[in-house]
Amino acid sequence: MNRLELLNTQFNSQTTAVAELAHVTQAPADAILKLSIGYKADKDPKKVNLGIGAYRCAKGKPYVFPVVRKAAQMIANNTSLDQEYSPIDGNQDFNKGARGVLFGWNHPDVTSGRVMSCQTLSGTGALRVIADFLVKHRPAPIYVSDPTWGNHTGIFKTAGLEVRTYRYFDKKTMGLDFNGMIADLRKATPGSCVLLHTCAHNPTGVDPTLDQWKEIAKVCRENALYPFFDTAYQGFVSGDLDKDGVGLRYFVNQGFEMVIAQSFAKIMGLYGERTGALHFVTNDKSVATKVLSQVKIIVRANYSSPPLYGARIASIILN
Repeated sequence: MNRLELLNTQFNSQTTAVAELAHVTQAPADAILKLSIGYKADKDPKKVNLGIGAYRCAKGKPYVFPVVRKAAQMIANNTSLDQEYSPIDGNQDFNKGARGVLFGWNHPDVTSGRVMSCQTLSGTGALRVIADFLVKHRPAPIYVSDPTWGNHTGIFKTAGLEVRTYRYFDKKTMGLDFNGMIADLRKATPGSCVLLHTCAHNPTGVDPTLDQWKEIAKVCRENALYPFFDTAYQGFVSGDLDKDGVGLRYFVNQGFEMVIAQSFAKIMGLYGERTGALHFVTNDKSVATKVLSQVKIIVRANYSSPPLYGARIASIILN
C-alpha cells in the first residue's frame, strides 16, 4: 500500500467513526459545575460563588492551608522520593492515618485487622468502587436520604444498584424528619444497604443527635440493613474529629459490619489531588483480607492504582 492509499484508508476510517457516533445526544451539564463556570465568566465585581464548597481567602481566591504548604515543601525537599506506581490499595501510611481520623488511632477493631482500607480517587472514587463491589458481592437495593448529594444517585445507578429513598429533611421545621426516616427504614427491604452521611449532611447540613443515631442503629439491626457511611466533612460541624464521628463510631462499637467512603478534598482542601479512601469493617481479619483482594480487582480494572501526591501530603499531616 502506497502513502496515498494509506492516507485514504485512515481518512475513510475516521469518517466512518464520526458517522457511527452521530446518534449520540448532548448530555446536560452538571448543575453545580455549570454554576461555577458561570461564576468565572461573570464580570460583576460583587459576585459571590454559592456553588462548590471550597476554601477561599477574603478576596475570594483559592486558599491553601499552611500545614498543606508545609507538607508539600517537605515532599519537594525529600530527594529520596520517587515517582513509581503506588500499590493498588495505595499509600499504607495514608491508609493508616485515614483510619485514625475515622475510628481513632488505637481503636481495637483497627488494631485487630477487622478493618480493611484502600486509597481511592477521593470520595467519589470510593463511592464508585464500593458500589461496584456491592453489585458483585452484595447485590441489594440502596436507600439514600431525600435529599442527598446530587452525585450519589448517578454513581449508584451507573454501577447497577437500585436506588431508593428514605425521608430525611422536614421543610416545615427546617430540621430532621426523624420519624419519617425511621418509618421508612423500618419498611425498607430487609438486607438492603442504607447510605448515611457521617456529619454535615449534604445538602441540608442537618445531622441526627447521638440518641437518634442509636435509634437508627437499632432499626438497621432489626431490619438487617447494611450501613454505608459517606464521610466528606468530618470536623466541619464541631471542629472536632471525634465529636463529628460519634454516629459512625457508635455503629462500629456496636459490632456492625459496614463500609465507609472517605474524602480529604474538603477537610484538607485537597480538591484537585483526588485524595480519599474506602474502609470495610468486617467481623474477622480473614474476611477483611478477602474483601481487600476483591476491591483490588475492581481498582485494577478501573484506574489501576491511585495517585501519589495528595496521599503523601495527607500522610505527613496525619502521621
